[in-house]
Amino acid sequence: MKEFMDKDFLLETATARHLYHDYAAAMPLVDYHCHISPREIFEDRRFDNLVEVWLGGENPDGTYFGDHYKWRLIQSNGVSEDYVTGGKPAFERFLKFAETLEMAMGNPMYHWYNLELRQFFGYDKPLTPETAQECWDFCNEKLRHDPGLTVRGIIKKANVAMIGTTDDPIDTLEWHEKIAADPSIEVKVCPSFRPDKAINISKPGFAEYIGKLAASVGKQELTSAQEVCDALVERLEFFAKLGCRASDHGLDYIPFRPCSLEEADAAFRKAMRGESLSLEEDEGYQTTVLLALGRAYHRLGIAMQLHYSCLRNMNARMYAKMGPDTGFDMIAQNTCGGAIAQLLSVLDKTNECPKTILYSLNPADNAQLGTILGCFQSDEIPGKIQHGSA
Repeated sequence: MKEFMDKDFLLETATARHLYHDYAAAMPLVDYHCHISPREIFEDRRFDNLVEVWLGGENPDGTYFGDHYKWRLIQSNGVSEDYVTGGKPAFERFLKFAETLEMAMGNPMYHWYNLELRQFFGYDKPLTPETAQECWDFCNEKLRHDPGLTVRGIIKKANVAMIGTTDDPIDTLEWHEKIAADPSIEVKVCPSFRPDKAINISKPGFAEYIGKLAASVGKQELTSAQEVCDALVERLEFFAKLGCRASDHGLDYIPFRPCSLEEADAAFRKAMRGESLSLEEDEGYQTTVLLALGRAYHRLGIAMQLHYSCLRNMNARMYAKMGPDTGFDMIAQNTCGGAIAQLLSVLDKTNECPKTILYSLNPADNAQLGTILGCFQSDEIPGKIQHGSA
């Protein structure tokens, strides 16, 4: 009988084992879409227990931090929220996770977390309610004392050569500057540009965010769509100086509705006054900003990462209580493949199509994305298009 998730897990043939163990296993990882905190990398944080690593909790200001994919899994099991995002003692929360994970066999999350226990801690039993206490004690002892299980130690153990963090355009990037100046940090840590809040013109908080964007470029206010584009490009150039290699656009769907700059300005002014926008005004403004950023990405050698088809914060009561990204998102159904192709085509027409990474949270979109890939994958096109996965 094979050992539980042994070194040949998923490697069913001799060829697969040869390719993985003799070639792939030793290759360094390039993690271009990561949510790890650059501050924790610089400070080389040591975690006290597995709940801090896996589940997180509530910040002093009432916001939440942690892995909302795990939260979604536990919430789907009907577990009370105080076991999910915080409130209950740490081990009790861990036990609820173990109870849920045992029922998730066949879900990739079942494999991910049991593999983490094996690869990083050397714990080779399945995580179940029966093994939870033993696993908790065994792994927490290592977290507290093993020199290879600090944040940097874990990164090194995973053989990660480069990390692209997720950063807002208004971020000062102070921790990236500190990392770059510290020769003891071996992994390359680069900021990634996440400008969603400046693009989502009809989302709550847009006007307040534009005020913060203005301040980040030393202005009292931004008064037009063009000034928003200019401010974003200025911040992007700052990111590029600190090693930025990719943007990260997490949009509900990818729009394409070209409009004049005057029309985009009019939509922007309406939004800043708190007025509702028509779909045409919303998409016209978004398209204007996406095209301006696409051209800047091409000029600066930064990849444009587009991921979409997520319905966010679908439980209104929990969103009002806990804020965004707390486990209440779901897959959406969109038909924006044509819009993506048109967006890329406009950029390509002037040889300003950046390297692009496309992926949808809905696997039904994969065939269409593969077709888009074929339309723009040519040696004659400067921007290579890649098909990612969520």
